[in-house]
Amino acid sequence: MEQKPARVRVLDAAHELMLTVGLARATTKEIAKAAGCSEAALYKYFPSKEELFIQVLRERLPRLTPLLRRLAAEPGRRTPEENLTEIARQAALFYEQSFPIAASLYAETQLKRRHDEAMRQMGSGPHLPIEELDAYLRAEQALGRIGRDADTFAAASLLLGACAQRAFAYDSTPTGERPPLDDFAPRLARALLAGISVADGRR
Repeated sequence: MEQKPARVRVLDAAHELMLTVGLARATTKEIAKAAGCSEAALYKYFPSKEELFIQVLRERLPRLTPLLRRLAAEPGRRTPEENLTEIARQAALFYEQSFPIAASLYAETQLKRRHDEAMRQMGSGPHLPIEELDAYLRAEQALGRIGRDADTFAAASLLLGACAQRAFAYDSTPTGERPPLDDFAPRLARALLAGISVADGRR
């Protein structure tokens, strides 16, 4: 069987190690070893572990940011309810898969500070989906499909906050099961629209 390109192997190995041992403990040395290459080869494609982390999020997890940008650029193609349901679905999957990777950062304060600074320098960070969703809601507001006085930033924060909460709030329950996505996403979209839509928020 033909071997995968080195960059793909590094991303695969990084994704697996970040899921199993966490971002803080997934060293570039261990990632390179798991990928079957040298650290020098790893750094050829990814100048830092932070850059590698960003690419894992972009290429191995549900594509949340591209979806939000596409909807903001082309509002009005489907109903707000349909769009928000799709956003809620992708966001819930994204946080469900990314939370185990990033959670270990919060146990090491200094590492998290360095990581946050690196994210700022790369123009990335967990605030971006909120801003992108806010942009989409404002685009719908301009079309008259979201209430003129609606607080779109607060609405974006509420929807994504609920999706992030779903990612970790249910692990300690007796069953450890999260609310089914097919039920969670449309209910969340409808609840949000009840507070920010015009008379008929599904149009």
